[in-house]
Amino acid sequence: MNGKIVVVGLGFGDETGLSLGTLRLLKDKKKIWLRTAKHPVVKWLEQEGIPFSSFDSVYEEFADFPSVYREIASRLLALASGEEIVYAVPGHPMVAERTVQLLLDQGKRKGIEIDIRGGSGSFLDPAFARLQIDPVEGFVLLDGTGLTAEQLNPRSHVLIAQVYDRFVASDVKLTLMEVYPDEYEVTIATALGIEGMEEMVTLPLFELDRVEDFTDLTSVYVPPVKEEKALYRRFEYLVEVIRHLRSPEGCPWDRKQTHQSLRPYLLEEAYEFLEAVNQEDADAMADELGDVLLQVMLHAQIASEEGTFNVYDVIGRLNDKMIRRHPHVFGEQHAETAEDVKVNWEKIKAKEKEGHQEKSVMDRVSKHLPTLMMAFEQQKQAAKVGFDWEKKEEVLEKVQEELKELHQARTAAEQEEELGDLLFVIVNLSRFLGVDPELALLNACRKFERRFRHIENQAALHNQRLEDLTLEKMDEWWNEAKQKEKHR
Repeated sequence: MNGKIVVVGLGFGDETGLSLGTLRLLKDKKKIWLRTAKHPVVKWLEQEGIPFSSFDSVYEEFADFPSVYREIASRLLALASGEEIVYAVPGHPMVAERTVQLLLDQGKRKGIEIDIRGGSGSFLDPAFARLQIDPVEGFVLLDGTGLTAEQLNPRSHVLIAQVYDRFVASDVKLTLMEVYPDEYEVTIATALGIEGMEEMVTLPLFELDRVEDFTDLTSVYVPPVKEEKALYRRFEYLVEVIRHLRSPEGCPWDRKQTHQSLRPYLLEEAYEFLEAVNQEDADAMADELGDVLLQVMLHAQIASEEGTFNVYDVIGRLNDKMIRRHPHVFGEQHAETAEDVKVNWEKIKAKEKEGHQEKSVMDRVSKHLPTLMMAFEQQKQAAKVGFDWEKKEEVLEKVQEELKELHQARTAAEQEEELGDLLFVIVNLSRFLGVDPELALLNACRKFERRFRHIENQAALHNQRLEDLTLEKMDEWWNEAKQKEKHR
């Protein structure tokens, strides 16, 4: 090693809380660097004539804390080249100290020894006492400068450190509001355990950034939720709900379901979601996606009871597949267009199937798809191996050919067969046009329903029964509905 950084903690309070070892080290006249001079011990250092330097100026040079911490670590490693220095941080070196983690990560590579001497207690000691936190109930310590909703556990005590100012507090508030109710009570705790400086203010979450008195010693405490409704947005809670529904104390209907019995519901819920998309109804979309997710959760729970897989296996496989099939995002490959992505995707899928013997290309198509989708998928798979027309004009000619054969069919069996051929080639045409035949037919059904309802409404306005109307009158109102649609 060609240098050494001795890291010590200054504790949460004044010099009376410093350990004997830390006191001796500070008085040893070595070169001392403080992450920040905004700490109660600093006044004592000055009174004792102990020289030190701080990195407070670095905070003014960068717009974000990660950059500040990286710069401090970089300067410390440079300063320690060929000599020994002391780096003193607030609290404990291993509690909420990103700079220390960076030093540990980079020191060995640069030949600098990082000697952690501990500290005189972190701010957690007074926090547990003053906020009445028993960490055995579940405790999470998080950094306010890099907080994400995924880190939060509303069933645990959550303490968010380094809430230096209102800007950080605002970011913390918005993140917390993704998980907790707006009115949920939180506590702003500053300088806990430091006599004459300690402050605690409890207020609704939405008011968190309206307070002025944030300092380097400020944290935000969020107590565990008591009301179950506050957990409704948590995935883990959903897992528990589905598990309970399938338990002996749960719902008789849910308990009797199997993979086979649930099959029609997944399709039904998927189509209801498509209907919500077509209506551009965001609330309905969220509701219907929940119903689709319910089907996924039920299948996963059934599999878990059978010992085959669980919902976390589903998620794990999905993440693995997404990362593996997006090397242009998570790896070294590049894809400039959606078409590039599609080509790469197919190559990766083909590679994944290497070693798996396939009796037929048609084996790639599920036999349980709705018939229209099955036709579409069969044609896609055949096209991938070159069995396809070259241009849509050829498909249109085939449509005319099949239509002619339908006209010539005489028996019911012949008509059924030729009609099937016509429908199949129409699906081929949709593929060449870049149109999903399922959605195209679905939209046609909706259009028919809309226009027929107009006929019914007009009949009611004229006090007439549908059965008594002439076809000419119905056509008139049908065309009237078409005209109204054109002028929307």
